[in-house]
Amino acid sequence: MLLPSISSMSFSPLFPPSSSSPTFHRNYSLFYHHHLLPHHQCLKPLSHNNTNLTLKAKSHSLGPASSSLESEVVEGIAEIVAEAGVEPQIVSEEIASKAPQYAKMLRDSVAELDELALWNSWMKVEMAAAPLTLKEKIKYIAKEKGDNGKIPYLESLGLSLASAIHLARLLSSQSLSSLIQKVLYVKEICFSGSDDKRQIGKRARRMMLYLSISIDEDLQQTLSFFEKIEARRGGLNMLGSFDTSFRYLIESFPRILLLSVESNMKPMMNFMENAGVPRECMGDVLLLFPPLFFRDIEAEIGAGSWTFEMVGALDKKLGRMLVKYPWVLSKSIQKNYNDILAFFETEMVPKVCIERAIRDWPLLLGCSASKLKPMIEEFDDQGVRTTKLGKAIATSPQLLLRRPEEFRKVVIFLQDVGFDKESIGTILARCPEIFATRTVENYQKKLEFLTSLGISEKDLPRVIKKYPEFLISDVDSTVKPRLRYLMNAGLTERHIATMIVRFSPLLGYSIEEVLRPKLQFLVYTMGKSVKEVVDYPRYFSYSMEKKIKPRFLLLRSRNINISLKVMLAKNDDEFTTEFLAIERTFVSDK
Repeated sequence: MLLPSISSMSFSPLFPPSSSSPTFHRNYSLFYHHHLLPHHQCLKPLSHNNTNLTLKAKSHSLGPASSSLESEVVEGIAEIVAEAGVEPQIVSEEIASKAPQYAKMLRDSVAELDELALWNSWMKVEMAAAPLTLKEKIKYIAKEKGDNGKIPYLESLGLSLASAIHLARLLSSQSLSSLIQKVLYVKEICFSGSDDKRQIGKRARRMMLYLSISIDEDLQQTLSFFEKIEARRGGLNMLGSFDTSFRYLIESFPRILLLSVESNMKPMMNFMENAGVPRECMGDVLLLFPPLFFRDIEAEIGAGSWTFEMVGALDKKLGRMLVKYPWVLSKSIQKNYNDILAFFETEMVPKVCIERAIRDWPLLLGCSASKLKPMIEEFDDQGVRTTKLGKAIATSPQLLLRRPEEFRKVVIFLQDVGFDKESIGTILARCPEIFATRTVENYQKKLEFLTSLGISEKDLPRVIKKYPEFLISDVDSTVKPRLRYLMNAGLTERHIATMIVRFSPLLGYSIEEVLRPKLQFLVYTMGKSVKEVVDYPRYFSYSMEKKIKPRFLLLRSRNINISLKVMLAKNDDEFTTEFLAIERTFVSDK
């Protein structure tokens, strides 16, 4: 069931109101109704089948029915919570009803004192004429424990009783209403982003997959947090779910609830906003790297301890890096940045290329040089080194994270098509994305498409070498519509096959930006047949404004009619020389 977001409440989610205001209590009631209880669930007594809250044999008198006793326990806890500042009553009752282990602990204490008849001595006062009710005893013991409602509240959020007790001790100086305010804030900033909660789990797995360096304590704690989520039903796909992961977030990083909203949490949110992290992505960044809650990045930058200023990452680029790879702010990752630069320096790869690769694909920062080296050797084997290697890495940095055997499958495929080693290296340097595929079957289907047009297998290497980008294009949505347009313009399939063999970049030209305006100019302005492009398909590659129009208008003004190839293939000097020669000959003949 999709539950309403806290952002629909009447206060700004990043600036919650004072916990003493009526708005706070009303919004907290909404929070409990919509986020901690299913809509179909109303208040009901605790089931002793689930909570095992039956009293010991010699405990409090069982005069009323057991459900009545259970209701007394819930009421007693609810009153303790209400006295701690939680309103309205229905909210305190909901908290009490979702803290069965806390209730059991209190009832066990009541049962022990009942059994030993120690109430007089334990309370240090004479028992009243009328025996204490179970609710009164529950309240008395709860007050003696001194948690002021924080333990049942923390258990109601999904924490185990042991974790709730431990955390309540850490939070002893905070009021319950202040704690609730903080939980609302953490929930809003971490769990109210994208509706597709599975994507954050995929990103977490990918980040772990490409981590091969020694890690610091922050990353170690983050991985332990992930492991706890992974062990749950749904695994890391549930990382973005409040109901599943909040408990483990707080158990793994209990100091989050010790932080000040105003002094710690809001400055971090402001930092991410200034860095260019979209609001809907901020929660994912924090869940993927919770130690960010405790960092003061702006102070680190001011102190000169910021590594990534060398990648030009102090502007909005930093926000994009954070969204892709929140671990970029880990100290061990920052250290590895220098190691990666040193490694590529030995390979004589331009630093600017490595910096661009890291900005576009910061997952590289989690890889050790030893993990990157096998792929560098694959590039080297194809003759792609130094500057060419740098350009390829800057264009497709994800190639460095490939397994060599996957890379070699593409090499073998191209060899089978008919390419030699030098040509494969040329393709790798020009269009490295081709080598990022996980399967070559799609490439084979695209070659079959070309042969279905009438292009012979012996011409395939020529076609692909001139336009390798065809292998990574979407044939159905881009190539086929272009070919249909040319056929509707009067060309046959045989014509088109001939054109592709002569000039295969034709496959990549946009209909609206290139094909239509240039064909219309050819037919309606130049007065030529559409079939002239069959002999010279390179016509489509020239600029309309800088070359085609000026040359045609110049020739027409002198009544000179020449082929497209003669008009366009020559450079400016050659064209001018030949044109002047024609004009002088024409004048001398007269």
